Amino acid sequence: MKPSAVLAGKAAVVAVIGLFAGTVSGCSNSGGGSYSSSSQSASTGASPSVSGTAAAAGTVAGVSSPLGTILVDGQGRTLYLFEADTSTKSTCTGTCAAAWPPVTVTGTPAAGKGAKADLLGTTGRSGGEKQITYNGHPLYYFEGDTKAGDTNGQGSTAFGAAWYVLDTSGNSVTGKAEQTGGGY
Repeated sequence: MKPSAVLAGKAAVVAVIGLFAGTVSGCSNSGGGSYSSSSQSASTGASPSVSGTAAAAGTVAGVSSPLGTILVDGQGRTLYLFEADTSTKSTCTGTCAAAWPPVTVTGTPAAGKGAKADLLGTTGRSGGEKQITYNGHPLYYFEGDTKAGDTNGQGSTAFGAAWYVLDTSGNSVTGKAEQTGGGY
């Protein structure tokens, strides 16, 4: 193995440990929270992409929350847009993408209950992955969301612009979530 590959691997481990420590300590400037919902998200064989790894089939669905009906993945994890993205091309890379993993797919994304299939798409990332878009917005997870129903990234201004959940029309929802202490 090349020395540069070893150093890159060690740097990635240090970055993940740092993100984990920030998450565990509860650091957040977001005003987000978690919510309980009687709505069920669409069931899918796709696994949540917290680490940004590609799922065989990505499902995007809508669920009811204190913020209104918002987009989630097939496992109920909240999806976000980044206001710095002014086109379908993602501007979140490197440490940004470690904190806000892109929602990626290896196949074609699917619209679950409440989502609009005609608003789904994909965009290429520099590493060759396909990132899911909705109404032209690249979609992301937030590392600080640890379970379905968490909206801890809502309103964050990390990496130079705001992060918001999306409604089922693909528009940003700019309100603050009430913390309820539970997931779905």
